[in-house]
Amino acid sequence: MGKKEGEGKPWLTQGRLAVLVIVAVLVADQLIKIAVKTNMYMHESIRVTDWFYILFTENPGMAFGWEFFDKLFLTSFRIVAVAVIGYLLYRIIRKGVPTGMVVCVALIVAGAAGNIIDCVFYGLIFNNPPAPFVADFVPFGTGYESAFHGKVVDMFYFPIIDTYWPEWMPWVGGRHFVFFSPIFNFADAAISCGIIALLIFYHKRISQ
Repeated sequence: MGKKEGEGKPWLTQGRLAVLVIVAVLVADQLIKIAVKTNMYMHESIRVTDWFYILFTENPGMAFGWEFFDKLFLTSFRIVAVAVIGYLLYRIIRKGVPTGMVVCVALIVAGAAGNIIDCVFYGLIFNNPPAPFVADFVPFGTGYESAFHGKVVDMFYFPIIDTYWPEWMPWVGGRHFVFFSPIFNFADAAISCGIIALLIFYHKRISQ
């Protein structure tokens, strides 16, 4: 007897794996952000270890709190970038690239999309009370900002080295020094992991 159509093919195809990675990252990212935003006041810090803190902050700009562009432009650019990278993900899946490469690109798509959700919707659905009060959900459209102008929630802070420059050093002597100082979120971590893994393991395919 001949095989039925589709028989023997794995259920977890690269396309489905990419979707699972994107959904998992988005769900985890949003659950963490909502938990932090609705349970911590602005700049509240929870010490986990000497080099790891949960520090609630928000930024209107790029990943890790950097700001270089107008907010509306940045959000629009993010949406276009996700659409382009999503299309590239579809293309590389069709080409049959290694599964690890598919996962890397899916992480980048998911991370970018996670921060887009903050930018587009958080200003519409959350209020923005001063410390020590925490934010609450509000009726849609009555939040602290208009659409596309919401702030991205960040919370992971790793001051691995927290010290002062030696007094004898020119220009920076005696100044406070922290490594690693950026505060980031789960979506930022997904983007960074995806890009770093691509550069390390698949740089030859990218350069082709």
